[in-house]
Amino acid sequence: MDFRRKSKARLERRPEYENLEQNYKHNVLLYRMPPTEDIKIQEFEDLALERLKVLRIMEQAQTKGLRFLSDDWKEYVHDELSREGLKGYLRLCTNGGNTATNNISKHEFELQARRRDYISHFILRLAYCRTQELKSWFIAREMELFKYKFSAMTPAEIKHFLELHDLNYVPLTSEQKNVVKDGLIESTVGQSVAKIEMLDFYKVPFTQVLDLVRSRRCYIKHGQAYVNTHDFISIVGAKQMEEIEHGLKSAQRLIREVETDERLFALLKSLHTSYTGKDYTVGKDVKVPIESIDQLSKKSFPLCMRICHEHLRTAHHMKYDGRMQYGLFLKGIGVTLEDAIRFWREEFTKKMDPEKFAKSYQYNIEHNYGKKGSLKDYAPFSCGKIIQENVVQGSANGCPYKYYDQSTLKQKLAAAGLGTAHIQEVAGLAAKHHYQLACAKYFQITHETSQEVAINHPNHYYIQSQELMGNRVEKKPSTASQRKPMKSIQATQDNSMYMNADDDDELWNIAEATQKSLDATQTEAASKKDIAWEDDDLDLTAIEC
Repeated sequence: MDFRRKSKARLERRPEYENLEQNYKHNVLLYRMPPTEDIKIQEFEDLALERLKVLRIMEQAQTKGLRFLSDDWKEYVHDELSREGLKGYLRLCTNGGNTATNNISKHEFELQARRRDYISHFILRLAYCRTQELKSWFIAREMELFKYKFSAMTPAEIKHFLELHDLNYVPLTSEQKNVVKDGLIESTVGQSVAKIEMLDFYKVPFTQVLDLVRSRRCYIKHGQAYVNTHDFISIVGAKQMEEIEHGLKSAQRLIREVETDERLFALLKSLHTSYTGKDYTVGKDVKVPIESIDQLSKKSFPLCMRICHEHLRTAHHMKYDGRMQYGLFLKGIGVTLEDAIRFWREEFTKKMDPEKFAKSYQYNIEHNYGKKGSLKDYAPFSCGKIIQENVVQGSANGCPYKYYDQSTLKQKLAAAGLGTAHIQEVAGLAAKHHYQLACAKYFQITHETSQEVAINHPNHYYIQSQELMGNRVEKKPSTASQRKPMKSIQATQDNSMYMNADDDDELWNIAEATQKSLDATQTEAASKKDIAWEDDDLDLTAIEC
């Protein structure tokens, strides 16, 4: 037998990936210089929507009241990224500064993930530079994503990151550390003296780490703050925020020029309200008999759809916008085409002849179900679309939390059975323009639950209601949610603070399985979708932000 040690196979780098290695050297990057490559308009849109999904997952974690970067927060974000098939971001967020150099396919995938992450950030700058409200939302979410990625790095990787980005922060020498040793011990919570002696500390002006000063998590002497490696994220985070804020100002100065391209104008303007969740085109898994709609509307319909239903039952008619909003919602929960025609006919013919209904309205119902006209299977409206709807006098469409004045909204909430205190709570959120939070609070109150819910689609509201009431069996969780719970913070720190190679491979395999299923679905959907300008290139060099 040959017991000679075999040499490791040399990985061959393809030229295109060598270029990516040069441009995107690390999983965590400061977004300083805009990308300079040409991309197709379809990829431009795909990258923007993909990143928007990630940022909304960060927002959902916040609305659930999860403490940022806690074990529960990370568990939730991991599961959501995996469930949405965002395995590139999942890897960037959990792999620190490591690169899968021992596996060529993983290495190339990671380089592509870095590219998508970098380009998409600059695309979203163009969409979120218009108003202070959009800027604030974007900066908050981007900083959460950046700190999440940064938190996965080990002390050695942090040093490499600082060198790569020319950040001249040098750890204290042993002599310098001994001078302030007592202060470091008193100010470093949750660490033993032996552990503190092993930690690296950096000295910076206290104005760079005001969040640490505010929470008393650093030692201050002569205007200088002494920050350990675990909290170094505050220093780098401040640098990244400066870069983003400066970039948004630059983008705002150039946005009018960018919008002269009609291909970009509509996309950038509507991006923030774009729906990135599940497509409730049709309720395939359950059929809802039309006879049960009255009862369902009282408990499982969001307020917008309940108002539509009551308006139809009272007025026996509904304008076009209301019919679209409510009709597609009914389609999405599982009302068949035959039942939908019967439902609308029974109401409308209380005020008109059956012939007029068949001539003027039935076609529209069949069209929405993809049986007439373009044969497109229309999807129900998301919360974002409903909130942006134009509402005219006598129409039942739109979001009641936005379009009703406080007096009318309170009347509707009272009619739905809410008490005075609860009415004030929901109406108060609506008055502050937190329309979806108001809807989520309405859900909690009407279902008598303390369970945190995130409302971004009326059909999702309905599904959550039915599951909570036990009328609908919740689907089995994906593999991602069945994985082993994450280690506690202390245990993680005792093991170099971060995931080992086995954990990384486990996340990789989980995401790979999720992506295969998602890719199959997206391929089928893409074959039905007409893509405009698919052969046109978009020159990103013209966008200097």
